[in-house]
Amino acid sequence: MTALEPRDADVAPHPVDATVAVQSAAESEGVLGRTRRALTVGIVSVVFLIAFEATAVGTAMPVAARELHGIPLYAYAFSAYFTTSLFAMVLSGQWADRRGPLAPLATGIGAFGAGLLLSGTAGNMWMFIAGRAVQGLGGGLVIVALYVVVSRAYPERIRPAIMAAFAASWVIPSVVGPLAAGSVTEHLGWRWVFVGIPVLVVIPLALALPAIRRMASGPADPSVPAEPVDRRRIGLALGISLGAGLLQYAGQQRNWFALLPAAAGIALLVPAVRGLLPPGTGRAARGLPSVVLLRGLAAGSFIAAEAFVPLMLVTQRGLSPTLAGLSLAAGGGTWALGSYVQSRPRVAPYLDRLMVAGMVLVAAAIAGAPSVLIAGVPVWTVAVAWAVGCFGMGLVIASTSVLLLKLSAPEEAGANSAALQISDGLSNVLLLAAGGAAFAALGGGAVGAVPEAVAPGASGAHPGAFAVVFLPMAGVALVGAWVAGRVRERP
Repeated sequence: MTALEPRDADVAPHPVDATVAVQSAAESEGVLGRTRRALTVGIVSVVFLIAFEATAVGTAMPVAARELHGIPLYAYAFSAYFTTSLFAMVLSGQWADRRGPLAPLATGIGAFGAGLLLSGTAGNMWMFIAGRAVQGLGGGLVIVALYVVVSRAYPERIRPAIMAAFAASWVIPSVVGPLAAGSVTEHLGWRWVFVGIPVLVVIPLALALPAIRRMASGPADPSVPAEPVDRRRIGLALGISLGAGLLQYAGQQRNWFALLPAAAGIALLVPAVRGLLPPGTGRAARGLPSVVLLRGLAAGSFIAAEAFVPLMLVTQRGLSPTLAGLSLAAGGGTWALGSYVQSRPRVAPYLDRLMVAGMVLVAAAIAGAPSVLIAGVPVWTVAVAWAVGCFGMGLVIASTSVLLLKLSAPEEAGANSAALQISDGLSNVLLLAAGGAAFAALGGGAVGAVPEAVAPGASGAHPGAFAVVFLPMAGVALVGAWVAGRVRERP
């Protein structure tokens, strides 16, 4: 080496080489590595907020519906959320693909909190339902934006881990949420369950938004001009929400005039679903279409059944709101366990088989829950059944999310994530509407006349109204087991 030749230590790294080195280091890190730690904590906090709301509100809902004289409209309180979220999901997908996920996420969290405040201050059941609808707009914006964040900021190899973290964030709310909501409902009133939760909005905003701005903001490819807003898709999204709303309304009327809104709802829904979901979804074509369809069958059957569990336990078995909510508490832990199982690298080749098994467990849990309508069956049977069902859901829901992102190009992540969530939300709306109509038709609306404290072990006056909700949903879950076998494309 001559005096004119620089030593290795004196050579300044080339800027491109330094950038590549940083990117390589980031690629090798896990979800809690230095590069993504703040982002992971932030977005998991958002999911934690949504989980706490879902578990707490579900516990308080029977008391709220009774005090607002709205038991016949009970299903609307759940389905209104999903109806408006359908429109918001499509809007969020386009917004995130064109401008990045930051704005739809922040807007969605704000609307979510505003909807909770509106429901918590409602003077009648319809105002309560309106609050749930505003909340659904926020939820739809948030969930799709989160998927876009995951697709941009996390490489494929660690996406199962972040999905497992999403599931794990339900564990604490599932245990604490029902207990806290039940205690608040019994001692302070159900309204405080709703107006108290928006305080938590500040936490995910402070944690998530700066990290998202740094790592996942802006369009997927800044060098490519942003696509114009697809007004056709926005119109279809509006059509799917209006159609779902009309079908819900028709299902509650139970007279010949209900055929008119039902026909109008179907006329709006059919072209909207065909335009917003991947081609072949209706016939369970292999690959992405079956992934999207499976998500709807799994979520719809499970959520439609779960919505009636606290009401069944309060009105038919005399449980307090706290105990009724706690019957679902173990499900958070088993859901997280199922999601963890699917995230292990060694099970990746068998993901489709795990999903089939998961849907069979879901069907068994839904079919077993109404056994408590028989006076001699102990009420803890529901807790055991729901723990098993939640384990199955953990296997299925996280797996559909992972497979969808694997099958999506970066610039299509928003649209495909919206399709997945539309399938989820639309199935929830339709199956809740069908279950609510059957529940009301068999006298379910009269359960509001049952005293709050029914003697333990006494059978309710309308057990058939609950059975007609649970058993068909178990059948839907079995159809999902068949679809789960078609999520992988043929080699």
